[in-house]
Amino acid sequence: MKFKITIDNGVKYMLFSSLIFAVMGAFAKLSSQHMSSLEVVFFRNVFGVLIVGFAVLKSPMKHVGGKPFLLFFRGLMGFTALLAFFYNIAHIPLGDAMTFSKTSPIFTALFAWLFLNEKLSFKGWSAVFLGFVGILFITQPNGLSFSKYDILGIFSGVGAALAYTSVRELKRYYDTRAIVLSFMGVGTIGPAILLFISPYVQIPGFDFMFAKFVMPSGIVWLYVFAMGLLATLAQVYMTRAYGVSKAGIVGAVSYTNIPFSIVVGVFLGDSLPGALTTAGIVLIVTAGILVAKAK
Repeated sequence: MKFKITIDNGVKYMLFSSLIFAVMGAFAKLSSQHMSSLEVVFFRNVFGVLIVGFAVLKSPMKHVGGKPFLLFFRGLMGFTALLAFFYNIAHIPLGDAMTFSKTSPIFTALFAWLFLNEKLSFKGWSAVFLGFVGILFITQPNGLSFSKYDILGIFSGVGAALAYTSVRELKRYYDTRAIVLSFMGVGTIGPAILLFISPYVQIPGFDFMFAKFVMPSGIVWLYVFAMGLLATLAQVYMTRAYGVSKAGIVGAVSYTNIPFSIVVGVFLGDSLPGALTTAGIVLIVTAGILVAKAK
Protein backbone atom coordinates (compact mmCIF):
# COMPACT_ATOMS: atom_id res chain seq x y z
CA MET A 1 0.00 0.00 0.00
CA LYS A 2 1.36 3.39 -0.99
CA PHE A 3 0.93 6.42 1.22
CA LYS A 4 0.79 9.87 -0.34
CA ILE A 5 1.85 12.82 1.79
CA THR A 6 0.24 16.11 0.84
CA ILE A 7 1.55 19.43 2.11
CA ASP A 8 -0.65 22.50 2.34
CA ASN A 9 0.26 25.21 -0.20
CA GLY A 10 0.63 27.79 2.54
CA VAL A 11 3.17 25.56 4.29
CA LYS A 12 5.09 25.11 1.00
CA TYR A 13 5.14 28.87 0.40
CA MET A 14 6.34 29.61 3.92
CA LEU A 15 9.03 26.93 3.81
CA PHE A 16 10.29 28.42 0.55
CA SER A 17 10.09 31.95 1.97
CA SER A 18 12.03 30.91 5.10
CA LEU A 19 14.76 29.26 3.01
CA ILE A 20 15.04 32.30 0.73
CA PHE A 21 15.19 34.63 3.73
CA ALA A 22 18.04 32.58 5.21
CA VAL A 23 19.98 32.80 1.94
CA MET A 24 19.22 36.54 1.82
CA GLY A 25 20.86 36.76 5.27
CA ALA A 26 23.93 35.05 3.83
CA PHE A 27 24.24 37.69 1.09
CA ALA A 28 23.74 40.42 3.73
CA LYS A 29 26.60 38.86 5.71
CA LEU A 30 28.82 38.71 2.62
CA SER A 31 27.96 42.32 1.73
CA SER A 32 28.83 43.39 5.29
CA GLN A 33 32.41 42.24 4.73
CA HIS A 34 32.81 45.08 2.21
CA MET A 35 30.51 47.83 3.54
CA SER A 36 28.81 48.96 6.73
CA SER A 37 25.53 47.49 7.95
CA LEU A 38 24.02 50.94 7.49
CA GLU A 39 24.83 50.80 3.79
CA VAL A 40 23.52 47.23 3.54
CA VAL A 41 20.18 48.44 4.94
CA PHE A 42 20.16 51.26 2.39
CA PHE A 43 20.59 48.91 -0.58
CA ARG A 44 18.14 46.39 0.91
CA ASN A 45 15.38 49.02 0.98
CA VAL A 46 16.16 50.77 -2.32
CA PHE A 47 15.05 47.64 -4.19
CA GLY A 48 11.80 47.55 -2.26
CA VAL A 49 11.04 51.23 -2.87
CA LEU A 50 11.52 50.77 -6.62
CA ILE A 51 9.31 47.67 -6.78
CA VAL A 52 6.49 49.01 -4.58
CA GLY A 53 6.76 52.45 -6.19
CA PHE A 54 6.26 50.87 -9.62
CA ALA A 55 3.18 49.02 -8.30
CA VAL A 56 1.74 52.32 -7.00
CA LEU A 57 2.28 54.00 -10.36
CA LYS A 58 0.38 51.20 -12.10
CA SER A 59 -2.45 51.25 -9.53
CA PRO A 60 -2.73 54.44 -7.38
CA MET A 61 -3.40 54.04 -3.67
CA LYS A 62 -6.85 54.66 -2.20
CA HIS A 63 -7.12 55.22 1.52
CA VAL A 64 -8.50 57.53 4.20
CA GLY A 65 -5.15 58.57 5.72
CA GLY A 66 -4.93 60.93 8.68
CA LYS A 67 -2.27 59.18 10.79
CA PRO A 68 1.04 60.58 9.44
CA PHE A 69 2.92 60.40 12.76
CA LEU A 70 1.91 56.78 13.35
CA LEU A 71 2.90 56.00 9.75
CA PHE A 72 6.32 57.57 10.33
CA PHE A 73 6.65 55.72 13.65
CA ARG A 74 6.04 52.41 11.83
CA GLY A 75 8.73 53.27 9.31
CA LEU A 76 11.20 54.41 11.96
CA MET A 77 10.76 51.31 14.13
CA GLY A 78 11.03 49.01 11.13
CA PHE A 79 14.17 50.75 9.91
CA THR A 80 15.97 50.74 13.28
CA ALA A 81 15.01 47.10 13.91
CA LEU A 82 16.37 46.14 10.49
CA LEU A 83 19.56 48.10 11.15
CA ALA A 84 20.12 46.25 14.44
CA PHE A 85 19.34 42.94 12.70
CA PHE A 86 21.81 43.49 9.84
CA TYR A 87 24.51 44.72 12.22
CA ASN A 88 24.18 41.49 14.17
CA ILE A 89 24.21 39.42 10.96
CA ALA A 90 27.64 40.95 10.25
CA HIS A 91 29.06 40.19 13.70
CA ILE A 92 27.41 37.09 15.20
CA PRO A 93 26.33 33.69 13.79
CA LEU A 94 23.49 33.99 11.28
CA GLY A 95 21.27 31.60 13.23
CA ASP A 96 21.60 33.66 16.43
CA ALA A 97 20.77 36.90 14.61
CA MET A 98 17.69 35.29 13.02
CA THR A 99 16.55 33.90 16.37
CA PHE A 100 16.69 37.35 17.97
CA SER A 101 14.58 38.77 15.13
CA LYS A 102 12.04 35.96 15.54
CA THR A 103 11.25 37.12 19.08
CA SER A 104 9.07 39.85 17.54
CA PRO A 105 5.78 37.83 17.76
CA ILE A 106 6.33 37.46 21.51
CA PHE A 107 6.85 41.20 21.99
CA THR A 108 3.97 41.94 19.59
CA ALA A 109 1.58 39.97 21.81
CA LEU A 110 2.82 41.93 24.82
CA PHE A 111 2.56 45.34 23.11
CA ALA A 112 -0.91 44.52 21.74
CA TRP A 113 -1.99 43.83 25.34
CA LEU A 114 -0.38 47.06 26.56
CA PHE A 115 -1.39 49.50 23.80
CA LEU A 116 -4.35 47.95 21.96
CA ASN A 117 -6.14 46.41 24.94
CA GLU A 118 -6.02 42.95 23.36
CA LYS A 119 -6.57 40.13 25.83
CA LEU A 120 -3.67 37.82 26.57
CA SER A 121 -4.70 34.33 27.64
CA PHE A 122 -2.84 32.05 30.03
CA LYS A 123 -1.29 30.38 26.97
CA GLY A 124 -0.20 33.82 25.73
CA TRP A 125 1.40 34.77 29.04
CA SER A 126 3.12 31.37 29.16
CA ALA A 127 4.53 32.06 25.69
CA VAL A 128 5.86 35.47 26.78
CA PHE A 129 7.52 33.89 29.83
CA LEU A 130 9.10 31.09 27.76
CA GLY A 131 10.29 33.64 25.22
CA PHE A 132 12.07 35.71 27.85
CA VAL A 133 13.71 32.61 29.35
CA GLY A 134 14.85 31.66 25.84
CA ILE A 135 16.38 35.12 25.37
CA LEU A 136 18.28 34.73 28.65
CA PHE A 137 19.61 31.33 27.51
CA ILE A 138 20.91 32.82 24.27
CA THR A 139 22.37 36.02 25.74
CA GLN A 140 23.76 34.32 28.87
CA PRO A 141 24.26 37.70 30.60
CA ASN A 142 27.08 38.16 33.08
CA GLY A 143 25.09 39.37 36.07
CA LEU A 144 22.83 42.05 34.59
CA SER A 145 25.29 42.90 31.83
CA PHE A 146 24.37 42.22 28.21
CA SER A 147 26.75 42.48 25.28
CA LYS A 148 26.22 45.07 22.54
CA TYR A 149 25.10 42.32 20.17
CA ASP A 150 22.60 41.00 22.73
CA ILE A 151 21.09 44.46 23.21
CA LEU A 152 20.82 45.06 19.47
CA GLY A 153 19.45 41.54 18.96
CA ILE A 154 16.71 42.09 21.53
CA PHE A 155 15.95 45.47 19.99
CA SER A 156 15.63 43.90 16.54
CA GLY A 157 12.73 41.92 18.00
CA VAL A 158 11.28 44.79 20.05
CA GLY A 159 11.51 47.32 17.20
CA ALA A 160 9.87 44.92 14.74
CA ALA A 161 7.13 44.20 17.29
CA LEU A 162 6.40 47.92 17.74
CA ALA A 163 6.26 48.28 13.95
CA TYR A 164 3.87 45.31 13.60
CA THR A 165 1.68 46.58 16.45
CA SER A 166 1.34 49.97 14.74
CA VAL A 167 0.41 48.21 11.48
CA ARG A 168 -2.72 46.81 13.15
CA GLU A 169 -3.97 50.37 13.66
CA LEU A 170 -2.66 51.75 10.37
CA LYS A 171 -4.56 49.14 8.32
CA ARG A 172 -7.75 51.03 9.19
CA TYR A 173 -6.48 54.20 7.50
CA TYR A 174 -3.93 53.31 4.81
CA ASP A 175 -3.41 51.17 1.74
CA THR A 176 -1.04 48.27 2.55
CA ARG A 177 1.46 49.63 0.03
CA ALA A 178 1.59 52.95 1.88
CA ILE A 179 2.45 51.11 5.10
CA VAL A 180 5.17 49.11 3.32
CA LEU A 181 6.54 52.28 1.70
CA SER A 182 6.68 54.01 5.10
CA PHE A 183 9.13 51.32 6.21
CA MET A 184 11.17 51.14 3.01
CA GLY A 185 11.12 54.93 2.51
CA VAL A 186 12.47 55.65 5.99
CA GLY A 187 14.83 52.69 5.52
CA THR A 188 16.25 54.39 2.42
CA ILE A 189 16.27 58.06 3.46
CA GLY A 190 17.42 57.33 7.03
CA PRO A 191 20.64 55.53 6.05
CA ALA A 192 21.35 58.16 3.36
CA ILE A 193 21.18 60.95 5.98
CA LEU A 194 23.28 59.00 8.50
CA LEU A 195 25.89 58.15 5.87
CA PHE A 196 26.05 61.84 4.90
CA ILE A 197 26.62 63.12 8.45
CA SER A 198 28.84 60.22 9.58
CA PRO A 199 32.15 61.97 8.70
CA TYR A 200 31.23 64.70 11.20
CA VAL A 201 30.00 62.44 14.02
CA GLN A 202 32.11 60.26 16.28
CA ILE A 203 30.26 58.43 19.07
CA PRO A 204 32.04 55.38 20.54
CA GLY A 205 29.95 52.23 20.30
CA PHE A 206 27.53 53.68 17.72
CA ASP A 207 29.30 52.31 14.63
CA PHE A 208 26.04 50.58 13.67
CA MET A 209 24.49 54.03 13.10
CA PHE A 210 27.39 56.04 11.68
CA ALA A 211 29.69 54.72 8.97
CA LYS A 212 31.57 55.76 5.87
CA PHE A 213 29.93 55.16 2.48
CA VAL A 214 31.82 52.64 0.35
CA MET A 215 30.81 52.30 -3.29
CA PRO A 216 30.25 48.60 -4.11
CA SER A 217 32.46 47.15 -6.80
CA GLY A 218 32.90 43.83 -8.59
CA ILE A 219 31.24 40.87 -6.94
CA VAL A 220 29.84 43.06 -4.14
CA TRP A 221 27.25 44.37 -6.61
CA LEU A 222 26.13 40.74 -7.08
CA TYR A 223 25.80 40.32 -3.28
CA VAL A 224 23.75 43.52 -3.01
CA PHE A 225 21.51 42.69 -5.96
CA ALA A 226 20.92 39.12 -4.73
CA MET A 227 20.11 40.39 -1.23
CA GLY A 228 17.51 42.86 -2.50
CA LEU A 229 15.95 40.40 -4.94
CA LEU A 230 15.75 37.54 -2.43
CA ALA A 231 14.33 39.79 0.30
CA THR A 232 11.54 40.88 -2.04
CA LEU A 233 10.90 37.30 -3.21
CA ALA A 234 10.75 36.04 0.39
CA GLN A 235 8.23 38.76 1.21
CA VAL A 236 6.06 37.78 -1.78
CA TYR A 237 5.94 34.09 -0.83
CA MET A 238 5.35 34.89 2.84
CA THR A 239 2.36 37.03 1.82
CA ARG A 240 1.06 34.21 -0.38
CA ALA A 241 1.41 31.76 2.52
CA TYR A 242 -0.71 33.89 4.84
CA GLY A 243 -3.23 34.37 2.04
CA VAL A 244 -3.99 30.66 1.51
CA SER A 245 -3.54 29.07 4.96
CA LYS A 246 -4.37 29.68 8.60
CA ALA A 247 -2.13 32.29 10.21
CA GLY A 248 -1.34 30.02 13.17
CA ILE A 249 -0.03 27.21 10.96
CA VAL A 250 1.94 29.52 8.67
CA GLY A 251 3.35 31.46 11.63
CA ALA A 252 4.61 28.24 13.21
CA VAL A 253 6.23 27.09 9.93
CA SER A 254 8.00 30.46 9.62
CA TYR A 255 10.32 29.39 12.45
CA THR A 256 12.01 26.98 10.05
CA ASN A 257 13.92 30.13 9.09
CA ILE A 258 16.09 29.54 12.17
CA PRO A 259 17.44 26.03 11.31
CA PHE A 260 17.82 27.12 7.67
CA SER A 261 19.88 30.10 8.86
CA ILE A 262 22.02 27.92 11.13
CA VAL A 263 22.85 25.59 8.22
CA VAL A 264 23.55 28.48 5.82
CA GLY A 265 25.66 30.15 8.52
CA VAL A 266 27.78 27.01 8.97
CA PHE A 267 28.58 27.10 5.23
CA LEU A 268 29.79 30.69 5.79
CA GLY A 269 32.03 29.65 8.67
CA ASP A 270 29.72 30.07 11.69
CA SER A 271 30.07 27.59 14.53
CA LEU A 272 27.14 25.44 15.59
CA PRO A 273 25.18 26.82 18.59
CA GLY A 274 26.11 25.48 22.02
CA ALA A 275 23.79 23.61 24.39
CA LEU A 276 22.41 26.71 26.17
CA THR A 277 21.95 28.63 22.92
CA THR A 278 20.16 25.64 21.38
CA ALA A 279 17.88 25.43 24.42
CA GLY A 280 17.15 29.16 24.05
CA ILE A 281 16.31 28.74 20.37
CA VAL A 282 13.91 25.87 21.19
CA LEU A 283 12.19 27.96 23.88
CA ILE A 284 11.78 30.97 21.56
CA VAL A 285 10.38 28.78 18.76
CA THR A 286 7.99 27.14 21.25
CA ALA A 287 6.92 30.56 22.53
CA GLY A 288 6.31 31.83 19.00
CA ILE A 289 4.17 28.79 18.13
CA LEU A 290 2.18 29.22 21.36
CA VAL A 291 1.52 32.88 20.48
CA ALA A 292 0.37 31.86 17.00
CA LYS A 293 -1.96 29.19 18.43
CA ALA A 294 -3.30 31.56 21.10
CA LYS A 295 -4.45 33.91 18.32
